[in-house]
Amino acid sequence: MERRELVYLLKQNPLTPLAIIMFAVLVFAALFGSVISPHDPFASNTADALQAPSLTYWFGTDQLGRDIFSRVLVGAQTDLGIALAAVLLAAAVGTFLGATAGFYGGRTDATIGRFTDIVMAFPLFVLAMAIVAALGNSVINVVYASAIINMPFYVRVVRSEVAVLRGAGFVEAARLSGNRNPRILWLHIMPSVMPPLVVQMSLNMGWSMLNAASLSFIGLGIRPPSPEWGIMVADGAQYIISGQWWVAFFPGLALTLAVLCFNLLGDGLRDIIDPRQRK
Repeated sequence: MERRELVYLLKQNPLTPLAIIMFAVLVFAALFGSVISPHDPFASNTADALQAPSLTYWFGTDQLGRDIFSRVLVGAQTDLGIALAAVLLAAAVGTFLGATAGFYGGRTDATIGRFTDIVMAFPLFVLAMAIVAALGNSVINVVYASAIINMPFYVRVVRSEVAVLRGAGFVEAARLSGNRNPRILWLHIMPSVMPPLVVQMSLNMGWSMLNAASLSFIGLGIRPPSPEWGIMVADGAQYIISGQWWVAFFPGLALTLAVLCFNLLGDGLRDIIDPRQRK
């Protein structure tokens, strides 16, 4: 794609540059949040408990006197790290299964398809709850649970794309040139599957962050005192009625903006990568 065409597409959808800026801010907070945070996110100060937002505490303090702004910054690293690990794991396994099913077809396709249907038959968040409850609520188990419930999406996307491309002319030419099936699949077909796969990964980042925060909210995710957005919303929910709205509001706002960022980024990538989606 030429630079002029890329600029045109970005102007056509002004939300895409906004999503890129939001993504840059999120990554910056995840990488440098612990360095730029004005206060220690773990330090308790009961004398300043439940302080409203001010010049000293930009987002106020929680019930233990901890600075919410600092905890939101540091929490970005936890939530983004979990989402990234879960998406990479789900994409790797789902891509392998989907590519295998779409290319070879027959019993292989049927077996992988039935496995995917079994996973999709469960309410996905309930399945994630069951996995974490069975394995224990730790960071790695939250990653596994989020990866498992997102994996069927990659299987279906990759399987459908590969099934269409396996009969294309360039595939037949590669086969006539003496290439074996694995080489044809991974070196000739998969590069054409990457664009929709990247869009799916962007969308899944937001879903994975929301899944991790939801598990923490109900007590099955990251354990306190780790600064994680779902835990912070759960801790602050009980204070909304008494007027201390900021305890839950700012972590919830950070989570909302992060999920919105990846959804907008996914839509923008779809417009840029797939000409059929352009308006």
